[in-house]
Amino acid sequence: MNLTTWKMPRGQSEKLKEEMALALDFYKRKEWDRAFYRLERVHILSQPYVIAHTRSHWWMFKVGYHRGDAKEMLGQTFRIVASLVVSRIWVPLGNTGGANVSPVRPMPVPEDLEPYLQ
Repeated sequence: MNLTTWKMPRGQSEKLKEEMALALDFYKRKEWDRAFYRLERVHILSQPYVIAHTRSHWWMFKVGYHRGDAKEMLGQTFRIVASLVVSRIWVPLGNTGGANVSPVRPMPVPEDLEPYLQ
């Protein structure tokens, strides 16, 4: 059993794994902007699932570290703690999870991700 996607619908789980694999590939190649974009998509897919949600913020923190972005690192530290507490209670649908957006602001879901969040 993969605890990251535990109890997540199969289609959503597969899409999350696909996006995470892309993010990790870009991360390994030090393509920080492309990795972060994919992590934002991972975040959208994972929000109601504590482990997956927290993992998305951890990787965003790591990208922030490699970018030398103290604001992102601080924002992700806050979001890691919040994801452990709030994920099962309430999440702002579509929120991309970066420190550049309010952590409580709902945002439009990308059209290609909508079917996975039904």
